[in-house]
Amino acid sequence: MCKNKLITMAAVGDIMAVICLTLVKLPMIDMAGGKVLEETYHKWLQYKDDCIKMIENEPLPEDGLFCNRTFDRYACWPDAPAGSIVNISCPFYLPWYDQVSHGVVLRRCGTDGFWERDEKGHVWRDKSLCEEEKEVASQEMWLKKMMLSFRTLYTVGYSLSFLTLVTALVILLSFRKLRCTRNYIHVNLFLSFILRAVSVIVKDTMLERHWGREIVKPGDVSEMLSHQAAIGCRIAQALMQYCVLANHYWFFGEAIYLYSVLIASVLIDSNKYLPYICLGWGTPLLFVVPWVVMKILKENKECWAVNENMNYWWIIRSPILFASLINFLIFVKILKVILSKLRANNQSDYYSYKRRLAKATLTLIPLFGIHEVIFIFVTDEQTAGVLRYFKVFFSLFLNSFQGFLVAVLYCYANKEVREELKRKVRIWTTETQLVCCGQ
Repeated sequence: MCKNKLITMAAVGDIMAVICLTLVKLPMIDMAGGKVLEETYHKWLQYKDDCIKMIENEPLPEDGLFCNRTFDRYACWPDAPAGSIVNISCPFYLPWYDQVSHGVVLRRCGTDGFWERDEKGHVWRDKSLCEEEKEVASQEMWLKKMMLSFRTLYTVGYSLSFLTLVTALVILLSFRKLRCTRNYIHVNLFLSFILRAVSVIVKDTMLERHWGREIVKPGDVSEMLSHQAAIGCRIAQALMQYCVLANHYWFFGEAIYLYSVLIASVLIDSNKYLPYICLGWGTPLLFVVPWVVMKILKENKECWAVNENMNYWWIIRSPILFASLINFLIFVKILKVILSKLRANNQSDYYSYKRRLAKATLTLIPLFGIHEVIFIFVTDEQTAGVLRYFKVFFSLFLNSFQGFLVAVLYCYANKEVREELKRKVRIWTTETQLVCCGQ
């Protein structure tokens, strides 16, 4: 039985062992792992069909004792003369077939015309030449552990961001004096961070539930790969893409608002709130809906986590790149304005204005999502080796902890918010003392 990626080979058959081994060894099961598993299973079905055709159509030997042709769920065996050793090529459905394409798997046909058995009563077979190299296997396991550590990192980051953002959201919505267009935009940005964090965690849970289900017979694999079984994780994947896009377009809204206040009123009146809602929550639908349609029509496989045709992925990626580039240009323009004002006000204090400029820069980076520009044109498919691992770590770390940083900078460390909190605490303390004294 294969549960939590373990298997009893004698009870289920060798193809189940190969499938479960694929689940164990693939480091990114929620992305490439599903694709490899599906390909392995479909190749095994093709191999089985070819073997059954051979069994049905090949003529029987004319004379002498021989072991019957058979398919043992791992390899296809022809008729073999009694007392001979049969060797056939490693099955082509193995995920590591390229490494063992010249290898063979062996069986012995006994002198009595029956396939020889081992001490446990199982048909003897030597498939050592078809197994994956230990060195490669150890590298894959190391990679899997690293990816799992990355997952732990961003799960902690998103959880921390979720807790701090929910508290910050309550604070900004609770105090009447903090209600203004600027803080309403902050509230929606916080909410987009919260939804992004929740959607990522839910997506991971759905993927783990989908690929981690119990396998006890070959039919369970076909059920796992069916469209019905993947509906939940596909919905989670689509919702996550929407939340990620919404998060980026609320970055965009923050940038436009600040540009309108400091430089010029562009596109959206800084005193109007509704257009920002349409930009932040409405714009992502214009791209997520076509992406979902293309996935259903052209790439309706597994949990939609693998991008076979990158043209469909650019439906989601291009608006993020556009928003990030515009944000970066606005960021540079605003920094120039801040720099000129600081120079005018602090002509005699060079170090003071440099410090304030650095503070303004570091404050705006998480608000505008400027870190996205670093790897803006580099996708996971275009990178390999150390650069890919660095990009994955960098992106996961910053994206998961960014909500926490924004909540701290624009709520907990905000002077206006702190003063309002202090005022409320003073009022509450005074009221409490009056109640106590009155008693």
